[in-house]
Amino acid sequence: MNTRVAVVAVGGNSLIKDEKHKSVQDQYAAACESMHHIADMIQEGWNVVVTHGNGPQVGFILRRSELARHELHEVPLDACGADTQGAIGYMFQQALRNEFKRRGLKKEAATVVTQVLVDRADPAFQNPSKPIGSFMSQADARPKIEIEGWAMIEDAGRGWRRVVASPQPKQIVEVNAINSLIRESFVVISVGGGGIPVIENEEGDLVGVEAVIDKDYASSLLASSIGADLFLISTAVEKAALNYNKPDQKWLDRITLAEARQYQAEGHFAKGSMGPKIQAIIWFLERGGQQALLTNPENIGRALAGQTGTWIVP
Repeated sequence: MNTRVAVVAVGGNSLIKDEKHKSVQDQYAAACESMHHIADMIQEGWNVVVTHGNGPQVGFILRRSELARHELHEVPLDACGADTQGAIGYMFQQALRNEFKRRGLKKEAATVVTQVLVDRADPAFQNPSKPIGSFMSQADARPKIEIEGWAMIEDAGRGWRRVVASPQPKQIVEVNAINSLIRESFVVISVGGGGIPVIENEEGDLVGVEAVIDKDYASSLLASSIGADLFLISTAVEKAALNYNKPDQKWLDRITLAEARQYQAEGHFAKGSMGPKIQAIIWFLERGGQQALLTNPENIGRALAGQTGTWIVP
């Protein structure tokens, strides 16, 4: 059995190449491209757990639900998370199986629809901040706020949009199942979209909540929980940088945990892009992780060989 385990967090918009390529068929083609790079890792001897985003896909389900509400019940946000975990997991499983067949690899992939426990007293529930769903006019937003109790914000002149809580992940509920599959050398697809957020009620039962967990934060927790040897975040750029897109931009090849904390505090990593990824890596290393890597999908192989990417170590 392979002993090196890597958690690979695939970028949230990796299945949507552009505005003209949003169909399920387009998403599957993008999934095949991403899984080709994952298969390269597996062929090199890594046991891989794949995590992924689901923001656009959840948005599609919510929009369909809104349009069909005069005929069908609307789909709660936690159920949207479960639906997209299954659908994207199916794409990844099929893409990986076909890739393994072409390479003559005797491997299998399995998806775990994953719940992630959050604290019902998390302050995020009092300060919803994560935009979801479609844009609407102020007139359409008003009954959502007044009748349905939605929290909504006006978003940079583009219209009104619902916001929900983004609580911190505390526990991967299905971690034992994931570990069992890893031990049997399965490629595991899990914690899709940050996992389905659940709380414990007064009786200790799990209950789904209307919230969104940051995918990189949940992936970091998963990597720590299974004792991963590597936490790899696949993103849109080959490396992280200081002063990104400025004249004095500086690419980062290898930095320490202390340097990552310093650069994060100095504001080098934007809150809406690289910031959460660096924070997720900081938490992984603080919990005992030994190495993390940031790079884009097409350079994963070269990065693992030490030729590119940003490595972050204790």
